[in-house]
Amino acid sequence: MEVMFGKESVALKGKQVQLGDRAENFTVLDNNLQEKSLADFTEKIIVISVVPSLDTNVCDYQTKTFNKNLSQFKKVAVLTISNDLPFAQKRWCGNAGLDSVITLSDYRDLDFAMKYGTLIEKHRLQTRAVFVLDEARNVIYKEYLSNVSEHPSYEEVVRLIEEIH
Repeated sequence: MEVMFGKESVALKGKQVQLGDRAENFTVLDNNLQEKSLADFTEKIIVISVVPSLDTNVCDYQTKTFNKNLSQFKKVAVLTISNDLPFAQKRWCGNAGLDSVITLSDYRDLDFAMKYGTLIEKHRLQTRAVFVLDEARNVIYKEYLSNVSEHPSYEEVVRLIEEIH
């Protein structure tokens, strides 16, 4: 799969997930450099919001919007994953005044990026994508954006969560 990054078309590396797939476990780092995996999150529904970098306008908006719109639902975890360093993610959370946002860094091993097909290898960034996992950790929603500058379908994700919550 290829996506637009600025004015260039770039290939994504890794295995693209499909609806109905069992979500693979992955290892990333939290803001304190501690390893976290999908298995560490026990909420009924997991929303994985993938962004190239929190320090860009669309990524900042995406992270704040998903967390604001989904915070009303109990038993839903929103995980924001990027290749930003954990220190940068922690700084972003502090500057944004958000203490309940879960930001996770895949910079070290690119484990998530390779298992979910989100790696823009040329820039060592991740493409913009959203995945929703049900209680059995099956992929019930996936969205790989064709242009990293575009916004995901916020309303569609919220509508899905409302239906299954």
